[in-house]
Amino acid sequence: MASLPGSRRTSERPGRRPSEFATRSRHGSIDPSRLIPIDKSSAIGGGEDFNVVFIGAGNIMFGSPEGPWNHSFRLEHKLGPRLKVVALIDPNIERAAHVLQIKCNSFVVSAYGNTRVFRNLEEFIKHMNPRTDRPKAFIVGSPPMFRGTTQTGRDIEMQILKHFPGVAMFIEKPVATGPIAELQESFEIGKMIEKSKTICSIGYMLRYLKAVQQMKQILVENDLTVMSTVARYACAYESIAKPDWWDKSKSAGPVIEQGTHFCDLSRYFGGEVDISTVTAHSLEWYENAGHLSKMQIDESKILEENRIPRVTSAVWKYSSGAVGSFTHVVGLQGTNYSCELEVFADGYSLKLINPYVQPVLHLRKPGDDYEQIITFPDDDPFFSEISHFIDIIEDIEEEPESSQILSSYDDAVRTYELTWAIREASERSRKAKEQKSTA
Repeated sequence: MASLPGSRRTSERPGRRPSEFATRSRHGSIDPSRLIPIDKSSAIGGGEDFNVVFIGAGNIMFGSPEGPWNHSFRLEHKLGPRLKVVALIDPNIERAAHVLQIKCNSFVVSAYGNTRVFRNLEEFIKHMNPRTDRPKAFIVGSPPMFRGTTQTGRDIEMQILKHFPGVAMFIEKPVATGPIAELQESFEIGKMIEKSKTICSIGYMLRYLKAVQQMKQILVENDLTVMSTVARYACAYESIAKPDWWDKSKSAGPVIEQGTHFCDLSRYFGGEVDISTVTAHSLEWYENAGHLSKMQIDESKILEENRIPRVTSAVWKYSSGAVGSFTHVVGLQGTNYSCELEVFADGYSLKLINPYVQPVLHLRKPGDDYEQIITFPDDDPFFSEISHFIDIIEDIEEEPESSQILSSYDDAVRTYELTWAIREASERSRKAKEQKSTA
């Protein structure tokens, strides 16, 4: 493994034992040189058909003009002619049939020519041929409010574990968006998945960015302990025209539904969060600074108590003693978001900018007051996460740590727990301010 800019192997520092962070990090990262761009990779050749069941026929599965997500495209590229989508499950039969027809009219028809559409998993189980239709993987892209619990109709993970033991699952993030009271149910599901030894990957794709893995490698190879993480996420609200997104009772709010990626990256670098230390403040819709001039939805149709905050800013302590912070802003117009994550360690600043579109890493290291700028053209973390998921199912990794899942179900629930803690902390501070003003 070649050393990266600013790196020095732990073995070159005689007499010093690796820190707890460095030891732990080695088991949760991938050599960035092994993250191959989709246009430079080739489909897995030979072998039998690879049966897949898609749960959800929406944008995350089949793409949209709004973003780069499209799991079907990455699976088609990874598996080539081996891919066979045996079922597409979505209660909206018309939408499912429409996207399926588009695929059948394209050059990937071999993957979808025999795909059948079902309203739910029960229908698929009833009509499947155990000999030819048994899947090797489930790709779950249904809305998070319909999964992540132990309740009937919102327990797709448990149903898969029950009816298809041993079959791998790829599940989109966040794991759920239900009430905070249901959080423990999500933790229960995580324990069930771990106990069953089922391969399960959660779609926190930013962990698979080359830039993120290079940051991780610099920290590990220099035996560094993170001191602070500073995350900022500013969305372009003018382009968000889905009424449900603006309704906390449906989306759970922007930190849980949207900011989850940066809360997850913060945990990925900082470690476990002491949830009891989370404090937060918010700028609400009714405050003077919270007025937005270019909203594309009619917010008057949303109950006042369910309207989302315009800004949420949180601070917490990690179990290591490090400090983390996250600010989410609903304030930009146009279409481009502005997102950054900065990680500080002794002598080092590692700042990730624009990770969704064109990641750039600003690196400052000891002995240099200026930042080195590193770019990562043509990187596709969506492909990397799917590619490593398939490699583990196929058991074709060349080295034990060359292909690994970076976000387990239990780990993803801990990110979900942090986002809920931030929302609850901001609501507590808001209520305290309101009570003080009326006293």
